[in-house]
Amino acid sequence: MPPTGKSLLIVFTRNPVKGNVKTRLARSTSDEFALKVYCKLREITFGAVSAVKADVAVYYDDHIPSNDLFCERSAQTFLQNGSDLGIRMKNAFERGFSDSYSRIVLIGTDCPGMNSRLLQKAFEILHYRQAVLGPASDGGYYLVGLTLPLPDLFTNREWSTSRVLQEAKECLEENGVSYGLLPILTDIDTGEDLQNVNLAIS
Repeated sequence: MPPTGKSLLIVFTRNPVKGNVKTRLARSTSDEFALKVYCKLREITFGAVSAVKADVAVYYDDHIPSNDLFCERSAQTFLQNGSDLGIRMKNAFERGFSDSYSRIVLIGTDCPGMNSRLLQKAFEILHYRQAVLGPASDGGYYLVGLTLPLPDLFTNREWSTSRVLQEAKECLEENGVSYGLLPILTDIDTGEDLQNVNLAIS
């Protein structure tokens, strides 16, 4: 039977502060330019999130701001909690499931190809699969969705490597979890990434 109940979209974002975002990009450009890129990516993500029929929870990395574009979406706001990215994602999923959500999708704010159709497709996949992954061109993933808690997917993992996606798929298969895949997209982390996408920065 497909899951019923509420859907939750989790957005992981950094607070947009010069010098603290897109540091790999900043090394080949500047802190100011890297911040402009990150703000543009956040705007793209916000546009995609705004058109999705799901509750939204935004998780900030440093502090919950009093004024931010995601606050316009009437989103729940939280601080990321955990010693590494995997633990922070695991904790966010666990909070979502404890709040009685049956389909949870988590994204970051690094993907210029993100759009509402893609997010809606992810939730549709979770009607007949237990998990969904959005593969990134660097071997990671830009989206992960689940219909059940799966701590193994996030713990004892090495992040920012070219094997993140493959190890995630192996984990799902080892746990007997059915999953679907979305199209491959590019995350923006470096100057080379930026050259491979059409992103207008004013």
